[in-house]
Amino acid sequence: MNKCQRYFRFTFTETILGKIIKIFAVIIFLTSQVLGQEEGRILYDRDILTGAEQTYVYLPLLEGKNVGVVANQTSMIDNTHLVDSLLSLGVNIVTVFSPEHGFRGKADAGEVVKDGMDVKTGLPLVSLYGGNKKPKFTDLKGLDIIVFDIQDVGARFYTYISTMSYVMEACAENVTDFLVLDRPNPNGFYVDGPVLEKKNKSFVGLHEIPVIHGMTIAEYAIMVNEEGWLKNGVRCALEYVKCENYTHRDYYQLPVKPSPNLPNMTSIYLYPSLCFFEGTKVSVGRGTEVPFQIYGHPKLPEGDYSFVPTSYEGAKNPKLKGETCYGEDLSKNGADYMKTVKELHLKWILDAYDQYPEKESFFLENAFFNLLAGNTVLMEQIVTSTSLEQIKSSWEPRLTEFKKMRIKYILYEDFE
Repeated sequence: MNKCQRYFRFTFTETILGKIIKIFAVIIFLTSQVLGQEEGRILYDRDILTGAEQTYVYLPLLEGKNVGVVANQTSMIDNTHLVDSLLSLGVNIVTVFSPEHGFRGKADAGEVVKDGMDVKTGLPLVSLYGGNKKPKFTDLKGLDIIVFDIQDVGARFYTYISTMSYVMEACAENVTDFLVLDRPNPNGFYVDGPVLEKKNKSFVGLHEIPVIHGMTIAEYAIMVNEEGWLKNGVRCALEYVKCENYTHRDYYQLPVKPSPNLPNMTSIYLYPSLCFFEGTKVSVGRGTEVPFQIYGHPKLPEGDYSFVPTSYEGAKNPKLKGETCYGEDLSKNGADYMKTVKELHLKWILDAYDQYPEKESFFLENAFFNLLAGNTVLMEQIVTSTSLEQIKSSWEPRLTEFKKMRIKYILYEDFE
């Protein structure tokens, strides 16, 4: 499909206004190409083709087969869910698998999601979060292929890529094909952070990658498969459908929030840096209108900004519920800042630790911080007041190795 075909794929139900908007989008995009802009473009859903939208590419792979789908609320083709679209096209979907937060994306972070049935389609739902993170033999029995279509945000501890790895592993062990419908990485314009150490492997970090890996889900799937990272080095029969008109320099604006506590692009840009607070006593704003855009605690110094966490969608019982927390509001300029610095920003957690009066209780006793960091070193560095420059310098050797490996699996024009 050439660019003109892509941009003028109108349906009979589209309005004249919709057509005009798309035409202007084309003009702006083509103008930027002519001018040869090097800066990243701000891309919206109308500006690209996701893998899921290119049904003409992958329908032949599904024809006459029993199909499983790993999906959630982000698995959309325009305004229609992928599952509904495939059913309308005659695809024989047998089972739907759901990740953390569930098929409709309403469950809290960490909340156990149970098996069930999708009310709209009547299809059985198999949860891949809780006690059953990897599909069982009985879950895959009779399936010929599994389609994976979920919007990721590009951080190691965002669990959708861990779910994908376990599904790939199950497919390899049960001779089931695996198809990834790729989507842009909204944090795909840089790579940074400590590379995970094997002894700190968990569901918030399965493989030896940095916090910000700079890869789409298809690129990551290829890496996992080809590097032999699945259990016992097995490889699955992997297919993928690339996005059109996407590069790693672009700033893709998600049309659907990927999880309840990432409601907008500011939260998505700040998430990789602020998520470290999840391993501490400090709140990142769960239970407010601006989760992952603020941080605070009752024992931090009283200043100009405060908030009180309450019960909220996706945060029924948030940390420090009902308590007045003092801290910092990043919701106004956090997105622009992260797009400018393009690096993992540790200053916020370093400042919070420095200002917290009871330092021995700053980190949670369950050592969850170490799982998020992918090592035990970062906590030690914070406690011993290691400078930010020294901390980042300690990442460099393994980070450089990862960057060299990553290049082999990049499907799109890179940011460097």
